[in-house]
Amino acid sequence: MFISGFDPLTFSTETIMMLKEGDAAPDFQTRDENGKPVKLSDFRGQKVALYFYPKDDTPGCTKEACSFRDNYSTVEENGIKVLGVSLDDEASHQAFISKFDLPFTLLSDTDHSVADAYGVYGEQTWGDKKFMGVARKTFLIDEEGKIKKVFDKVNVEAHADEVVEGFR
Repeated sequence: MFISGFDPLTFSTETIMMLKEGDAAPDFQTRDENGKPVKLSDFRGQKVALYFYPKDDTPGCTKEACSFRDNYSTVEENGIKVLGVSLDDEASHQAFISKFDLPFTLLSDTDHSVADAYGVYGEQTWGDKKFMGVARKTFLIDEEGKIKKVFDKVNVEAHADEVVEGFR
């Protein structure tokens, strides 16, 4: 995988985690659920909802994915391309897509390089357990590749509506 302009020797975690509205979205290359290489720059000229989620087929992640599925016609009518990103591998993504009939692309970030570039990988807490993982966060990226909006807090059951509204 590559991250355009990302050099782990010169970028600090603090720099990466400060991505904000108006910044250029870091380009990357990873694989989709079918193992096909995908780069963010492939979508230049389109609106992109790049949503990071912790794990396939878990309660909150399933609700979020199904929110996009159930409102996908509205998302498409607004010209928005949805890309979900987690640390899961392609086989897990294929099973998740099949089980819930998801109509959008899921990207496999098994080495967390994309999550690192967007500042969403780090220590997470669930109940009294701490672990390294991906935070639930969405970046809306405009046609020029700039970050239009960042959702630090996500309403998993209504996130598709939040995304459509965020591009208005």
